[in-house]
Amino acid sequence: MLLSNTIIMNIQQAYNVWAEQYDNNNNKTRDLEAVALRQTLSKIDFSNVLEIGCGTGKNSVWFVEKASDVLAVDFSEEMLAKARAKINAGNINFQQADITKPWGFTNNKFQLASFSLVLEHIQDLDFIFSQLKEKVDDDGYVYIGELHPFKQYQGSLARFDTENGRVELQCYVHNISAFLNAAINNGFTLVSLNEWFDDGDEKQVPRILTLLLKKQ
Repeated sequence: MLLSNTIIMNIQQAYNVWAEQYDNNNNKTRDLEAVALRQTLSKIDFSNVLEIGCGTGKNSVWFVEKASDVLAVDFSEEMLAKARAKINAGNINFQQADITKPWGFTNNKFQLASFSLVLEHIQDLDFIFSQLKEKVDDDGYVYIGELHPFKQYQGSLARFDTENGRVELQCYVHNISAFLNAAINNGFTLVSLNEWFDDGDEKQVPRILTLLLKKQ
């Protein structure tokens, strides 16, 4: 049952509103995923990146130092505006796109595609991986960093507060097997799987799940 001050918005609207405060809010999930991405991807080489769900650019700032070419995509125009204002680099292109529709926003192939806190908002994982199969180079990688499903089981989801009430975003619970099965069905294999804990305390429920996949 919804509380009287719970505000329902579609994903695009919600992130457009959230953009104004996204970088300044206390957000353990955002911050830990940024750490997880850097530690996971520092172990592999890539020269070009398709960054899905770049948001305000929290990971884009690292990608522009690591890769020669970055295509940073987001559904929210306001999130993209924040990222563009933050990052002044010649090797990144920001683009608005809806990844639930065929990926005509680029004709390129990439050595790495990354997803940061995106796929919890996507119902059909198989469609996403079918598009990745066309956009990722052979022997290329896919990185996924998501709120851990164990946290979702406890009721955690993407949300933020406004002066008019709390905005809760539409989220889907994807079990670890759902990610792996969608990947395998579309020609990807698992390189690594890690769980990330608040303050490194493994007695807690893990906050972040990361998967590194490779296209065969």
